[in-house]
Amino acid sequence: MTYSMVSFNPDDGSLGFASQSHFFAVGSVVGDAEAGVGVVVSQAFANTDWPHQGLALLRAGATPDDVLDTLTSADPQAEYRQAIVMDATGHHACFGGTGCAPHTGVARGDGMAAMGNMLASDTVCAAMLATHRASTSTHADRLVAALLAGERAGGDARGSQSAVLKVVGPVRDERPWRHVLADIRVDDHADPVAELRRLLPIHEGFRAIGAALFAPPLVIGDASGIVADRARETVASLASAAIGLGANREADLWRAVVLLRSGRVDAGRALIDELSAGRPQLAEFARGLAQVGILPRSEVAR
Repeated sequence: MTYSMVSFNPDDGSLGFASQSHFFAVGSVVGDAEAGVGVVVSQAFANTDWPHQGLALLRAGATPDDVLDTLTSADPQAEYRQAIVMDATGHHACFGGTGCAPHTGVARGDGMAAMGNMLASDTVCAAMLATHRASTSTHADRLVAALLAGERAGGDARGSQSAVLKVVGPVRDERPWRHVLADIRVDDHADPVAELRRLLPIHEGFRAIGAALFAPPLVIGDASGIVADRARETVASLASAAIGLGANREADLWRAVVLLRSGRVDAGRALIDELSAGRPQLAEFARGLAQVGILPRSEVAR
């Protein structure tokens, strides 16, 4: 009831997967990826334990083939399931039980695999793999493009309802959640893959915002510790994000904050004034930031 694309990007070591299904919130059940460890996807009549158990086995040093052997041998209903297991180097193994509903398919390449069941045609997986392989865009873009290609080739025979995209980095440590590069779910939508594609650039814009918000001292902490070069890079990144976000001015708001905190007062004040002209509540918001010490009181008050 699902088709998925799993891949490794040799350029940056990232791993990821994307899936679509005529099932509510497929992202909550289909799989997971962990930075520096691997990806495990379980679908058809999925065993939702497999992604968690599979990642634990990869973490412990098992190969993808060993992982599948362990998972399937312990599951009496394995023949009704499909799975892809990929390690941190892109080596992968696939399993497709004989009880999975047709059309079923799998297409594999170097560091990539597409797999599906309950498909409208037997060309879906090949179309996904070919599109992913031919794309020169970002890893996340390539995964979404593969889903779109699968959809155009017929997709899920029952229709479309939900989709998920997750990409993680190559660094393995005790805090893997810090290395998630993309994590987007569309839980219920008439065209979930198109919605996933729409959300991806918004996600990228807010990654830039998050990089400023959550990395002291650009927005929080002692502003005297701000390094000028880093502030300039952040301002440029937020300006680029603002272009992609269009009418959503969130990136511009925090760009103004970084400008003011890094001493570029005239540019920051001008941007705050511009934003406040379009949304008067932001003037009061800026004063609130000054009250808690995020913005300099003297520059906000004048």
